[in-house]
Amino acid sequence: MGDAIGDAIRDRSLALAVSGGSDSMAMLLLAAAAFPGRIVAATVDHRLRADAAAEAALVAALCARLDVPHATLTPLDPIAGSSLQKQARAARYTALERWMAGQGVGILLTAHHADDQAETLLMRLNRASGITGLSGIRPYRHSRATLILRPLLRWRRRELRDVAQAAGIVWAEDPSNIDPRHDRTRYRAFLTDQSLLSAGALAAAAAHIEETDAALATLVEGIAAERWSPAKGKLDAAGLPREVQRRLVRHAIADARERHDVTAPPFSAASNVEALLDALDAGRAATQAGILVTPRRNIWHLTLAPARRSH
Repeated sequence: MGDAIGDAIRDRSLALAVSGGSDSMAMLLLAAAAFPGRIVAATVDHRLRADAAAEAALVAALCARLDVPHATLTPLDPIAGSSLQKQARAARYTALERWMAGQGVGILLTAHHADDQAETLLMRLNRASGITGLSGIRPYRHSRATLILRPLLRWRRRELRDVAQAAGIVWAEDPSNIDPRHDRTRYRAFLTDQSLLSAGALAAAAAHIEETDAALATLVEGIAAERWSPAKGKLDAAGLPREVQRRLVRHAIADARERHDVTAPPFSAASNVEALLDALDAGRAATQAGILVTPRRNIWHLTLAPARRSH
């Protein structure tokens, strides 16, 4: 497990997000063995299920056995309405990061594994995602002051369950993991019920795509240094492949938003800019994420979009 994390952690303390399921309980066992005295763990009770408190207690009991400090966290605000899973995820990370700040810990480990990666790849393929989306679950990402690591992306679900079973521990089964109302659950059931597609191979393919995405990002950084003038708000995207234009205009928009202190609407490196590119190709100006992009000859000019008139 230590090799999967690499030099990023060195001698630093680590926080673990442990739900009580077999995946995260196995991660807890592995981390306690690999980094004794350096880990703390937390379980988030979203207050959505009556069994959640008992599941948190299950984690706390294993942590006590392993001599790992543990905390049970709850969201600041109740989770209600539509898209419960999305809301719960956002509330979970907010709670974890707030707790970590109090602990003085800046690295969070989660138990995402190869089967999760395979499900994610299939879901995004079905949404016609581009290279960035098809990269799936990233091995790491930054969220404000927190570095989030996924050290188990090469592990299969069954391998993690074997770890938990070998240790003789009890884990919880979250009923939402088999609830067909959720997209991910349906993809999980599809992968389980067929033998043609290998979840391990799909996860490996996502890793290859992620490498390609990272290579493209590095190349585009060099191109941006030559073709994007932040001070003038000018982008020379003429004659470039559409994928490079796509990445360049996202880079330029993000830079322009920062310069103009634009924070809404949300915008990221994965934002869809196809309508914008279509308009620019047709010689028309268009607005995206608060930035007006105007084509003049072969140069795209980025300025702050005019404020919308209120009626």
